[in-house]
Amino acid sequence: MVPQGLRTMKTAVAHSRLEVLQVYKLLQCVREGDTTQIEKMARLGVANLINMTEPAEGRSAMHLAAVANDTHMVEFLLAQGAHPNIQDKRGRTPVMLAAELGHDIMISLLAKSHASMTLTDAEGQDVLFYCISPTKRHMHCVQTILNSKANVNSTSASGKHVFVLACEHAQDCEDMCMSILEKGANQNAYDEATGRSALMEAAGAGAVDLVRAILRRGGTPDSLDKKNQNAAHFAAEAGNLQILQLLSAYSADFNVVSVDGNTPLHLAAAGGFAECCRFISQRGANPKLKNEKGLLAKQMAKDKASSKELKKAERLFTKISKAGAVNPNEPWALTLHDWSFEQEAALRRAFQAAEEAESYVDTVTKDNFLSILREHCAPADDAQLQQVAGVHDTRREGLIDLEEFFKGLKYLQKPFVLSSYGPKKKKAGKGGKGKKKGKFVLPLPICVVPEELVGRRDSGGPPDYMIESFQQFTDTKRFDRDHPPSHPIEDDSAWYIDTPKQIYVNINYCVKVGDLESLSLAFGQNLSVDIQDRYYKTPLMAACSSGNYGVARYLISLGANVNACDQFNWTPLHHACHAGQVNIIDLLVQSGAVIEALALNGSTPLIRAIESCRPSCVDYLIKAGAKVTAENKKEQACIDIARAYGDPQVVDLIKDKLDTLPKPKAAKDKKGGKPAAKPKAAKPKAAPAAKEKTVGDTAKTPETAGKKESLSDGIMRSNARITRGTVKMQDISFTPRTVWGRQPNHRELIDRKEDRREQLSYEVDFEDFLMPFNKNIAVKARELGIAND
Repeated sequence: MVPQGLRTMKTAVAHSRLEVLQVYKLLQCVREGDTTQIEKMARLGVANLINMTEPAEGRSAMHLAAVANDTHMVEFLLAQGAHPNIQDKRGRTPVMLAAELGHDIMISLLAKSHASMTLTDAEGQDVLFYCISPTKRHMHCVQTILNSKANVNSTSASGKHVFVLACEHAQDCEDMCMSILEKGANQNAYDEATGRSALMEAAGAGAVDLVRAILRRGGTPDSLDKKNQNAAHFAAEAGNLQILQLLSAYSADFNVVSVDGNTPLHLAAAGGFAECCRFISQRGANPKLKNEKGLLAKQMAKDKASSKELKKAERLFTKISKAGAVNPNEPWALTLHDWSFEQEAALRRAFQAAEEAESYVDTVTKDNFLSILREHCAPADDAQLQQVAGVHDTRREGLIDLEEFFKGLKYLQKPFVLSSYGPKKKKAGKGGKGKKKGKFVLPLPICVVPEELVGRRDSGGPPDYMIESFQQFTDTKRFDRDHPPSHPIEDDSAWYIDTPKQIYVNINYCVKVGDLESLSLAFGQNLSVDIQDRYYKTPLMAACSSGNYGVARYLISLGANVNACDQFNWTPLHHACHAGQVNIIDLLVQSGAVIEALALNGSTPLIRAIESCRPSCVDYLIKAGAKVTAENKKEQACIDIARAYGDPQVVDLIKDKLDTLPKPKAAKDKKGGKPAAKPKAAKPKAAPAAKEKTVGDTAKTPETAGKKESLSDGIMRSNARITRGTVKMQDISFTPRTVWGRQPNHRELIDRKEDRREQLSYEVDFEDFLMPFNKNIAVKARELGIAND
């Protein structure tokens, strides 16, 4: 066993040709796991071969086995006399390499084999330096090494303390840092190269529990690095308010100026941390100090909130700096409040013990109050403590209310206590006369199809309304949409080109872009032509709302329901009128669409056409028999809506139609009139009779199924069935792997674009294109804004 105080040890390196060859052969056997050959070489090879290292990097058999995490090989090598502390050319031992890779089981094995945990490599780093990594296995390695009496205060050759290195990674390795600290690491350890302490690194990493542990063990909050920064600079730069509060509880100085002239207040302002700016300025930072660039903290503020807090701080600082001014929030009182907030649990236990109570007490005597604060080294002298006690004992009863003391409102203003930094509570409404409540508006949630009602594929894939996108994959050097194969069998591309992955898109997106190939593929797979998406819209509704006449005609040819309704009772005709497309309106009306269909708010397709301000659509619907006297549920007539939307041509059309209508009859005629006869419902057609079963389709009974028939009887019976045509023959026709549908060529695609431009104007190709209704609303809003200006 190597003594624990030893930092390096001598290692035998292979020099002669024989030694080099045998060492490399030994390393090869270790990699292959050939224990028989290793034992033979250790017995018959050169002296001390098992502990000899190769000349290039200085690796030995133990190094290779430790890196490979081969515990059985390590046990075998140790049994053959291998040394656990052998070092390579960089001074690394097997336990260091295993710790760097997080091999916790290997570390346990080497620790039991008395591997030294204090040996250092060429850079002066011991095994703890190799364990700093944010994994559970590395944490287990640290615990094993610490239990093996590792040096928790080791320092590398460059002057870096191992605890400082761990605190640099405290954001991910806080538990590891706590373990090292609990084992006796110096809480004031620092890096000799930069001067940064462990507390600074922990504060910069935002490790609140680690900062608290360091401070409770006596960490110095005002130690400075080589840039003249303390821990408050690092916490302010990271914007960590909790750590700033901890530092204040231990009397940290927030007015320290770094080499570049920045205080913690400058750094908090530069980061845009408004709450940190407020806290630091309240705890004594001077907001009027300028840095080396001549900038105040408010000039470095990143956002308005920080700038606002700093302006307040400047006004307050100017006010209390005047001669004879009294500061109602003295620095010692703020420090005492922060300290009491941090030590609340310990103080309550001490107060309970002093009062000899079984549980926490609400009040204590004044003498016990003062004595407990002195015992716990409160950051205030006797006169200041007497002043605090006097404020809380105004009735001179000799009792102190602990709840009031910990709140701090008796000796500090409300904006300065720590409770003011928590989430603000909403103010309760005042009784009696107050501000008038606004009109209650019932929020309208987005109406979607419930998840349990959405149809899905049997394979568990996307919902049914997500269809497979058609992809024509072929050898583009041979075929394309303008030069398809003369016969499907001619295209053998599928045999040497990978099939593309399936892509699923919303069916209504395919409708809007006019992807007829994907739609044909979906409907060819028995998908319903009236399928609804999450928002209850059918493909025909999407085609009508996007003004896609070709797709609408295609869907109607497949039997799409022209009177289907969405969640607002809009039919495809409503969508077409809203889009202002007279050709689609004509197509729907000719296909049997109801002209007087009522939406949820009582609007008819004619009202939607009026809102889109398309005179051609309004004129068509009036000629088709739409009622111009229709009203919605707000009792707005067509003429009222036309005047509201302000299109003079539409107003004239409605007026002309109203003038031609007969005048309404008197009220008494209405009372005496007979109710209109209800139309008789059409009788449903009789269902077609079921087809008669053929002889060949007769089901087998259990008795007939159990009987065995001879081969000749089976052949003769099958021939008879084939002759009568009762047996379905097997389809042996060739099906090509690449199916060429009727794809439009480039000329046809260009014609589609030209038709769409002619229908919706040339602006349809731009991203900011708006359908007629939306465009009309945008124009009216723009005109209204100009008028208001």
